[in-house]
Amino acid sequence: MKKLSILLLLSVAVLCARGKVDPAKDSRLKGAVRSGETNGWIQVHLQGTPAQIGFQHGYLLAPEIAETRKILQLEMTRDSKKDWAFFRKAAHDVYWPHIDREYREELQGIADGAKARGVDIDVTDVTALNTWLEASPYYTTWFDKQKGKKPQGAKAPAERCSAFVATGSYTRDGKPVIGHNAWTGYMDGARWNIIFHIVPAGGNAILMDGFPGLIHSGDDFGTNSAGIMITETTISNFNGFDPKGIPEFVRARKAMQYSNSIDDFVRIMKEGNNGGYANTWLVADRRTNEIASLELGLKNVTLKRSKDGYFSGSNYPEDPKLIKEETEFDPADMGVSANARRVRWSQVLEENKGAIDVEAGKRFLGDHFDSFSKKQDPNERTLCGHIDLSPRGIKDWQPPYGAAGAAQAKVMDSDMAGRMEIWAAMGHPCGIHFKAAAHLAANPDLSWQKDFLKDLDSRPWTKFQAAH
Repeated sequence: MKKLSILLLLSVAVLCARGKVDPAKDSRLKGAVRSGETNGWIQVHLQGTPAQIGFQHGYLLAPEIAETRKILQLEMTRDSKKDWAFFRKAAHDVYWPHIDREYREELQGIADGAKARGVDIDVTDVTALNTWLEASPYYTTWFDKQKGKKPQGAKAPAERCSAFVATGSYTRDGKPVIGHNAWTGYMDGARWNIIFHIVPAGGNAILMDGFPGLIHSGDDFGTNSAGIMITETTISNFNGFDPKGIPEFVRARKAMQYSNSIDDFVRIMKEGNNGGYANTWLVADRRTNEIASLELGLKNVTLKRSKDGYFSGSNYPEDPKLIKEETEFDPADMGVSANARRVRWSQVLEENKGAIDVEAGKRFLGDHFDSFSKKQDPNERTLCGHIDLSPRGIKDWQPPYGAAGAAQAKVMDSDMAGRMEIWAAMGHPCGIHFKAAAHLAANPDLSWQKDFLKDLDSRPWTKFQAAH
């Protein structure tokens, strides 16, 4: 670890020397570290007050923030049929008033840090980027309905991400194991490659994957120094939003930072719930070996807990009342991705009862068995998602052969969480590479992505540890 720390510090010194701030003289950068790329991942250590953490984030990841802002602007405006000024106004008028002071300071710090590296960005832009996963379509659909208009662009969230958590008689050592692969467009998925270690002045230290410019993980995989292990999958076809509520990105970050128990996590996520980025959250407490599933709708919330069993996530809503009142999801259609993957999760978790560990989790996240067609066939119905290989695509999200799927994966067990470690794999965890030029040539309807779509190679699983 000593050699690694020296290399990381040298890489930060070189990086900072290219900017406008002298890291040796600027106290805001004290203790901040950025690594070189390791199998597609960049590891970043941030510490201090909210303003310091934000400044370090913005400064060390300024080039990535500048690029991802262009990508998210393209995606959000194209999906919603609304311009970037609309999202800036929403960030300022709808989201900002409900952000805790701590996170306002961190968002401002990100803008200040990126500016110090020459990026023309302000805190409203940074806030808008953080609303990415909940502004469209959650807020945009609500906004159009309030104006008496038919919702433009995407109407509801689609089937994204596969995840599981298991404990007790289902795992090899009786302790929790948790895993997740992030389904997203490959344009942004290729940039979802940051391993954040954050040591804040208040609350718990955090180790999580993340996206440049976001104060939360976004796909929400991580652990904290209190031993709380967290992930989630989106609730498909959900509709509902409360503009007076607390943004999801704030609650998700706060829960990762301040939860010392499952009860804490549930309380923080429920308090001020705005319905944005509605998820089924999978949580474990390594100190008690208990796991939980929190299906967090806007009107309907269901919490399940267990010390001997498993919970899975593949975007299926479970509570009949939530399905009826808050979604347009058909639980009987076994040909849709969410339902097909739900069946497959039950199969692999039951078949591996008593043997689930990190290595089993890696296999699950790279699984290609289609439970609907009953054959090996990487597509939108398999745990390792390959929408780019599917002639069906996913309705209301991706067209046939859309450039999207499982862009990266993570897994950890209880002992790893205790050491603040995670295994992570960039690209499809199954070993299949995505080649952008060939895919664009075969699918000219995706040409709007040509400036940013790049190869997404399947990289080896790599273990990351918090810098101590």
